[in-house]
Amino acid sequence: MALAIATVFGAGYSPVAPGTVGSAVTVLVLWLLPFSILGLTIFLVVVIVAGTWAADRAERLMGRKDPGAIVIDEVAGMTIALMLAPRNLGAYALAFLFFRIFDVLKPFPAHQSQRIGGGVGVMIDDVIAGFYALAVTLALNVFLRWP
Repeated sequence: MALAIATVFGAGYSPVAPGTVGSAVTVLVLWLLPFSILGLTIFLVVVIVAGTWAADRAERLMGRKDPGAIVIDEVAGMTIALMLAPRNLGAYALAFLFFRIFDVLKPFPAHQSQRIGGGVGVMIDDVIAGFYALAVTLALNVFLRWP
């Protein structure tokens, strides 16, 4: 069960860019199953709690720190990036783009947070990247005037 959750039911086993695949799966799910803010918040809390447990267990089962196949952290970060985004393809695409950029670049304190061990260490840098992406997406919303 931990491996299924940590890899988002196999998306993390993608041979190319598993983090991007995990992020794209999240965008697709959140687009097809529109949540209210309350529903999205509950979804996020469940993903963070279950993801932290699953990532911790999956690291031990895989015998490596933060293996690429663990993509539940991308689900958490991408959910945060979309939390207040206007529901249109442009906003979702920009949130996706900025989340991937911040996830790769890991600006302070995301990079430093990776020193934390276990599931918390796996999840926290993507949560931080998600908040950065959310901030940029909301700022762009002011200039682009999305509905």
